[in-house]
Amino acid sequence: MLTENKTSKQKAPCVYIVSGGVGTSGEQLVNTILAQFPEDSIQLSTIGNVRQIQQIETVLAQAKANNGTIVHTLVDAHLRESLLSLAQTLGVVTIDLMGPLLVRLESVLGKPALGQPGRYRQMNRPYFERVAAIEYTLAHDDGLRPADWTAADVVLVGVSRTGKTPLSVYLSILGWKVANYPIVPEVPIQPKLFQLDPTHVVGLTIDLDRLLTFRRQRSSLLGISPETHYANPEDLEEELRTARKVFRQGGFFTLNVTDKTLEASADEVIKRINRPTAHLAS
Repeated sequence: MLTENKTSKQKAPCVYIVSGGVGTSGEQLVNTILAQFPEDSIQLSTIGNVRQIQQIETVLAQAKANNGTIVHTLVDAHLRESLLSLAQTLGVVTIDLMGPLLVRLESVLGKPALGQPGRYRQMNRPYFERVAAIEYTLAHDDGLRPADWTAADVVLVGVSRTGKTPLSVYLSILGWKVANYPIVPEVPIQPKLFQLDPTHVVGLTIDLDRLLTFRRQRSSLLGISPETHYANPEDLEEELRTARKVFRQGGFFTLNVTDKTLEASADEVIKRINRPTAHLAS
């Protein structure tokens, strides 16, 4: 989180989160604390996957130059002790979120900690993969961030009201990273779409009468006249024709979602892409 001080030209205080893993635990705690200072600006930087003394030396030099504070969650005793020693030499303030409890538990249990960075995340990998999939999917809804589409497990394409977003979210809960892209009349097709692996793109289509019903319901909810192009049968037929041309051009699998439940549509997508998901759906 980078913000500019609203009341002063002084540089915002810096907090560096140093972790042997990805730094999520430290970030959560620091952000919880920062919520208590809503009017103040803080420069927050996370340095994850720390394995070498050189990484510690680099971040300590930055903290020293910026009068920053180090918050660390290192479970590797050697790295933690090195950080504390170097920080004391440089006069950098450090806050240890892991060390005291690790030492206490080692004493109580009479055995040393494993000291393996990222172990909690490894033990809960399906959960974190599912969270990452949901976050990716929400960030790539409705054609957003096409540059990142190559990271998607599947890209859903179709005209408005073919259920792209609910199907995307449902699949993400199963652990899939999903992007979706709307085909909109008179809007050029995003070139990135045809650069993707066509086996990971699914075109959604629907029968005209069902699409017309959905569009009219949507128009009513939004207070839009049913006489607009959005709910005009002839225009809808042209939209569906255009979508089919796009699917043929890209060589995309086409899925007709008429009268299909989300579960049924998702099952067809999963079978088409053929990516194992049993370990995530459990």
